[in-house]
Amino acid sequence: MLELNKENFEAEVLQSEGLTLVDFWGDTCEPCKALMPDIEALELVYGSQIKFAKLNTTKARRLAISQKVLGLPTLLLYKDGVVVEEITKDNANKSYIEEVIKKHV
Repeated sequence: MLELNKENFEAEVLQSEGLTLVDFWGDTCEPCKALMPDIEALELVYGSQIKFAKLNTTKARRLAISQKVLGLPTLLLYKDGVVVEEITKDNANKSYIEEVIKKHV
């Protein structure tokens, strides 16, 4: 999974063509850490159709806020650099994330 940061976010997400799923997580977010293996498993299935990336909001708080990420866990699905789906707290589970992916691929 691609590690995002302040330096590469714009090029890898906002200027990227196609679909990019960004997992916004934090060092102290236990639900985020619990979800990570599920997202990595989805990457094995859909990685050829969607770019999978993660951003540690602990290290890039302003960047997360600029993307209107105010709580964790949050996943945003971008298409050609524009957010087309937002997955937050209650919906942040493997089956719902897979539903969202299937809707767009």
